[in-house]
Amino acid sequence: MDNPVCLIENHGDGTLQVNKDALDILSRFTQNVVVVAIVGKYQTGKSYLMNILAGRKNGFALGSTVQSKTKGIWMWCVPHPMKHKHTLVLLDTEGLGDVEKGNSQNDSWIFALTVLLSSTLVYNSMGTIDQQAMDQLHYVTELADRINVKSTKQKDDLEDDASEFKRTFPSFVWCVRDFILQLKVDGKDITEDEYLQNALKLKRGRSTAVLNYNQPRECIRDFFHSHKCFVFDRPASTMNLQNLDDMNQSQLEPAFVQQSKKFCNYIYKESPVKTLPGGHQMTGRNLGDIAISYVDSIRSGSIPSIENAVLGLSKAENSRAIQEALSKYDKLMDEIVSKFPTETQEEFFNLEKKCHSEALEVFMKLSFRDENQEYQEKLLEQMDQKKAAYQQQNEEASTRKCRALLQELSAAMEKGIKEGKYAVPGGYKLFTEEKKSLEADYLKANCKGLKSLEVLKDFLKEKESIESTILATDKTLEENEKKLAEQRSQAEAARREKEILEKANMELQKNEEERYKMHAEMLEKKMNEERENMKEENQRLITQILQDQERWLTEGFSRKADMLQEEINQLREENSRPTVVTLGPVLRRRLRRRR
Repeated sequence: MDNPVCLIENHGDGTLQVNKDALDILSRFTQNVVVVAIVGKYQTGKSYLMNILAGRKNGFALGSTVQSKTKGIWMWCVPHPMKHKHTLVLLDTEGLGDVEKGNSQNDSWIFALTVLLSSTLVYNSMGTIDQQAMDQLHYVTELADRINVKSTKQKDDLEDDASEFKRTFPSFVWCVRDFILQLKVDGKDITEDEYLQNALKLKRGRSTAVLNYNQPRECIRDFFHSHKCFVFDRPASTMNLQNLDDMNQSQLEPAFVQQSKKFCNYIYKESPVKTLPGGHQMTGRNLGDIAISYVDSIRSGSIPSIENAVLGLSKAENSRAIQEALSKYDKLMDEIVSKFPTETQEEFFNLEKKCHSEALEVFMKLSFRDENQEYQEKLLEQMDQKKAAYQQQNEEASTRKCRALLQELSAAMEKGIKEGKYAVPGGYKLFTEEKKSLEADYLKANCKGLKSLEVLKDFLKEKESIESTILATDKTLEENEKKLAEQRSQAEAARREKEILEKANMELQKNEEERYKMHAEMLEKKMNEERENMKEENQRLITQILQDQERWLTEGFSRKADMLQEEINQLREENSRPTVVTLGPVLRRRLRRRR
C-alpha cells in the first residue's frame, strides 16, 4: 500500500462502518499479520509515530491545528521489516476526547474495536503518567462492558473474562510524549518499564477514592498480557512542530530520533502476530472478516463477542478452505486428463490420490476450528463426486480406444462373416482360432486403459450369437462336441466377468482405505500442530502470569496472587492433557466400513 486507507469509517451520526475498499485490500493479504494500533487523546502525535513505524515521512495525516484530523480507524499495510513473509498492519485511530464529536460512547467503541483488532496496542499520552493520564484512559475500565469473551455472559464470568482477555487482548505499550522529567524514584535511576510499573501500582483500601484510583490500573494489569513503556523528548521546537512531515531526520532533536529508533526496533522485534484463542495466527483476510463481525455487532446494538467472531471466522475460512482445496484438486486432475486412459485402475487411483493429498493439504492449512470435521467431510464428499466424474472420463477414453482397436483387429473377421467364410464344415474351428488370435493380439497391445477387459468381454458377447450359429451349422461336429464347445464358451465368459469384478473391487477397496487413512493421518497431524500452538500460547501466558503474581505478592495483594495461581494450575493441567484425535461421524463410519 502506497498510502493508508480508512478501515472503519466513523460517520457524523456516530455510526461505524467497515470500508469495502479496505476489505478488498485485506482480502489479498494471505500472509500472517502483525497488527499495531495506536490510541490516545487527539493532537498528541499519534499519526506521526505511526508514520515512523511505516518508514515514511508522510502517510497518516498529521494535524497541526486544534481540529482532530483522523476520523475512524485508518489502516496502512506494509511489508514487515524483520519478519519474512509477514505483513505489518498499522492502525491509526481518531483522537479520543475530541470535543467536536460530543459523543463519549463513540470513543469507547473506537477504543474497544482497536483493542479487538490489534496484536500490540500503543497508548499515546503527553507529559507524564499521572492521575490525569490515567483518567484519560478510563476507556480501559469499560472494556469488560464493551466486549464479551463468550457468546453468552453470566454475572459471575467477570474474573474468568479477565483471564481470557489476557489470552486474546494485545500487548500494551505506553508512549509518553514530550517527557521532561528525570527517570528517578527516591533518588535512584529507574528504567522506562519500571516507571510504568510504579505508575500501575495499586493503593490498599476499599474507599471509593481508592477503588477509583485502582480501577484503570487494575484493568491494564489484568487485561493486557505484557506492558512496555517508552518516553520521548519533544521532536522539534514548538514552531517546527507544525511542519514535522516536511522535516528531515537531521532537523529533529537527536534524543527524539534515538528514542524513536528504540521504539521501532521493539515493535518490529517483539510485536506478535495477531492470534485468536487456540493460537490461530491471522491473515489480512481474517482481520477483515473479524472487523466486519465486530462492527456489525455494534451497529445492531449488541456487544461484540470474541467467541461469535471466531465462530463466524471459522465458517468463512472453512468454506474458503473447501473451495481452495477443490480448485487445487481440479487444477491437478485437469493436468493428468491428457494422460487418459490410464493403463490400469490402480494407475488412475495413484494419480488421483496424489492430487487428493495435495488438495487436502491446502484444506488443512486453511481450515480453522473444523469441529467434528464437518467441513473436511464436505470436502471429502465433493472430491468423491469429482473423482467419480474424472474416473468416468478415464473410462470413456479407455472405451473409445479399446473399441477402435477391436474394430481394427476384427476387420478381417467381420469381412469373413459377411462373405460366409465360416459357414462351411470346419468353420467353427476356424472361427474360434481366429477369435483367440484376435484376443491375443488385443491383449498384447499397450495403452488400452482400464476398460480393456470389459470392452473385450462386451465384444466377445456380441459375437456369441454368430458363434452359436456357426457352431450349429458346422456338420463336422457331433452334438456332444457342440454342447462341450458351448459350455466352454459360457465358462470362459463367466471367468472373464468374475476376473473383471474381483480386480475392480480389490483396487477400489484398497484405494478407499488409503484415502480415508490419509484423511485421518492429516487430521491427526493438524490437531497435534494446533495442540502445540495452544501449549505454546498457554506457556507464554503462564510466564506472564508468574511475573504478575510476583508483583502482586510484592505489593501485598495476596488474594490477587492466589487467583492467578488458580489460572496457572488450570493452564498447566490443560498443557498436560494428551492429544485425543476424535474423528467425525462420517470419517469414522467410512473407516470402519473399509475395515
